[in-house]
Amino acid sequence: MTSGTTNANGECLGWAARDPSGVLSPYKFSRRAVGSDDVSLDIAYCGVCYADVVWTRNKMGHSKYPLVPGHEIVGIVKEVGSNVQRFKVGDCVGVGTYVNSCRECQYCDDGLEVHCSKGAVFTFDGIDVDGTVTKGGYSSYIVVHERYCFRIPESYPPELAAPLLCAGITVYTPMIRHNMKQPGKSFGVIGLGGLGHLAVKFGKAFGLKVTVFSTSISKKEEALTLLGADNFVVSTDEQRMKALCNSFDFILDTASGDISFDLYLSLLKTAGVLVLVGFPSEVKFSPRSLNLGAKTISGSITGGTKQTQEMLDFCASNKIYPNIEVIPIQYANDALERMIKKDVKYRFVIDIANSLK
Repeated sequence: MTSGTTNANGECLGWAARDPSGVLSPYKFSRRAVGSDDVSLDIAYCGVCYADVVWTRNKMGHSKYPLVPGHEIVGIVKEVGSNVQRFKVGDCVGVGTYVNSCRECQYCDDGLEVHCSKGAVFTFDGIDVDGTVTKGGYSSYIVVHERYCFRIPESYPPELAAPLLCAGITVYTPMIRHNMKQPGKSFGVIGLGGLGHLAVKFGKAFGLKVTVFSTSISKKEEALTLLGADNFVVSTDEQRMKALCNSFDFILDTASGDISFDLYLSLLKTAGVLVLVGFPSEVKFSPRSLNLGAKTISGSITGGTKQTQEMLDFCASNKIYPNIEVIPIQYANDALERMIKKDVKYRFVIDIANSLK
């Protein structure tokens, strides 16, 4: 399960984009030496996230090339620094969307490192404390401070753990923050992709009554039968949507397409919560939609280290598994194109160990 493709001088094999075309191809580079607080792991699997599309194609305007994407990483520990207490050689470990933070601010102290006052260092295309540009999990191994590594429960299949490290924690975090773990409450999920399908699974595990909103009737069968949602609504059906006014305690928007915020706010009960984890082009609504009914609209990204480990353990205990398609690294460019077309159910995971040579 380990790739073992490193040598004494820290040479690492990866796949990188060289320019905004986003096309990935083999690339050799060096990782830093293992420090006293570091864990080095041979990467076994890496999930494919839409962030990989955004950054490799410079959609944000600040990508630094060559760029090695990937921030849903699972691997086997091959070396630990002298101060490392939590991990040992041979452990199965995960790495998520960030690999460093200041470790001094109130957010870091509270285990919310993703909100570090000085900015969390992203797993790829970030600037680490030594000035180097971070490179992600489309690679043979990675060196990370132990604080930003997570124990993968022994019973949990490592390839299924990968998507939890971004998609999973992105939906779990706001569900816990807004106290959605209340059996019998009504929960709406907008969008049924990599994030949405996990939101449905968490919702059912929390005992919620789950409704999926989608623009595509073709997703009805998979929402109800495959994922176990209680209801499915085509969001373009105006009559059906109006009939659901004041019906939901919580709604989680996992889609990045534009929606009518006024419409979805009208579906909330008094004191209901609408949480945004996608990135539509704009958020626009009437103050009346928010104020009448004392409703809340909130944003969220991924989660802190404490909650990420909690989420992994919860998934293992409750047998929550993402639906994935395992692919070789050589298929990565096709996978990104298919992801853009929403042609995946529901997350690609690259088998790094058996394909990156």
